Amino acid sequence: MTVFGHDPWWLILIKAVAIFAFLLLTVLAAILIERKILGRMQMRYGPNRVGPFGLLQSLVDGVKLALKEGLVPAGVDRPIYLFAPVISVTTAILGFAVMPLGPVVSVFGHQTPLQLTDLPVAVLYVLAITSIGVYGIVLAGWSSGSTYPLLGALRSSAQVVSYEIAMALCFAAVFLYAGTMSTSGIVAAQEKTWYVVLLLPSFVVYVTAMVGETNRAPFDLPEAEGELVGGFHTEYSSLKFAMFYLAEYVNMTTVSALATTLFLGGWRAPWPLSLWEPSNNGWLPLVWFIAKVWTFLFVFMWLRATLPRLRYDQFMAIGWKLLIPVALVWIMIVAVLREVDLTGVIPAVVAAVVLLGALLAVNAVRRRTTRRRHAAIPVRPADARAFPIPPMPGTPALGAETAKEKADA
Repeated sequence: MTVFGHDPWWLILIKAVAIFAFLLLTVLAAILIERKILGRMQMRYGPNRVGPFGLLQSLVDGVKLALKEGLVPAGVDRPIYLFAPVISVTTAILGFAVMPLGPVVSVFGHQTPLQLTDLPVAVLYVLAITSIGVYGIVLAGWSSGSTYPLLGALRSSAQVVSYEIAMALCFAAVFLYAGTMSTSGIVAAQEKTWYVVLLLPSFVVYVTAMVGETNRAPFDLPEAEGELVGGFHTEYSSLKFAMFYLAEYVNMTTVSALATTLFLGGWRAPWPLSLWEPSNNGWLPLVWFIAKVWTFLFVFMWLRATLPRLRYDQFMAIGWKLLIPVALVWIMIVAVLREVDLTGVIPAVVAAVVLLGALLAVNAVRRRTTRRRHAAIPVRPADARAFPIPPMPGTPALGAETAKEKADA
C-alpha cells in the first residue's frame, strides 16, 4: 500500500486510459476468439470472411451496431431505459481499477505499480461495484414495459443475490490466509504458494459462482432466448445493445482477473519459471497475468460450447443448497487450521479431500432417501378426460405405468 498515492496526475491518466484500452481490446479479441472456438468445437468454420482469417469481424460488428438506428419502443420509461446500459458498462469497467497487473516498474522515469489504485478493502470494492451492475439489468427489464425483459431482470436479481453470497464466502477464506483485503497484498502473500493449492474448495466454488455472476452459459437464465426471447435486453438495439454486450465481456474479464489475483498468484510467474528471478520483475509479469486471465476466458467459452442451459430451479438449488453450505463449512475448516497453525499444503489438501468425501456421502444419503420417498408415492391411474399435468422435478408422472402393468392390462 505504501507505493500508491505518489503518481503525478498525468501518469494516473495514462494508466486509466491504458486499462480502458486493454478492456476494449480484450472484448474485441474475446468475441472473435469465442466464435472461432465455438466453430471448431462444433466442427464448422468460425468467422473467416472479413479481413485476413476473419480477424476484423468483431470490429465490423461493432461498427454495424453503431450505425444502426437507435429505436426506443413506445411505452418505455425513457430516462431509465437509456440510463440502464450506462450503469452496466460503467460498473463493469470500474471493477478493474484495483486489479494488480504487475509489480512496480519505471514509466518515463517514475517508479509506479502496474495498478491504477489499491484500497485496504479492495476486494470488497470489486464485490460492491459488480453488485451495483445488476441494477442496470433490473432497470433495463423494468423500464422496457414488456413482460419478457421484466422476467429476465427478476431472474438476474435473484441470481446475483444467490451467487454473490457464495462468492463473498470464498473471499473470507482468502482473507484468513492473506491477512488483508488489499489486492496487491493478497498477491504478495502468494509469493511461495498459490491459494489455489491451499484453498482448492474456495477456488472451485468461486469459479462456479463467477459463471453464474456473469450470466454465462450454462447459467445464462436472465437472457434465455428459448423462453424469454432475449431476456432483459429484448427491447434494446444499436449502441444500447452493444453496451450490454460490452458489459458482459468486461465482467467476464474482471471476474477472471479477480480469480487470478485471489487464487493464481496474480502477476507472479508459474512454477518452475518463478525460480528464475527476472520472471517476476519488470514488465514480464504482465504477460503471466494476461495469460492467466485468458485461461479463465477460455473456460467460459468451453462451458458455452459444452453444457446445456440448466433449468431455473436446478440453478438456484446449486447456489443455495450446494455452494453456500460448502463455502460455510470450508470457512470453519480454514479457521480451525489457522487457529492450530496447520497452514501448509498437506493439511490443506487433506482437509479438501475430507470435505469432498463428506459431500459425496451426503449426496449418496440424499439420493437414497429420495428414491425411497418416490417409491412410496402411490401411482394413480391417468384420467383420459383430464388435462395432462407435468410432474414436479424428480417425481414420477401421474398415470405412469410399468411394462408389467401394461401387459397385465
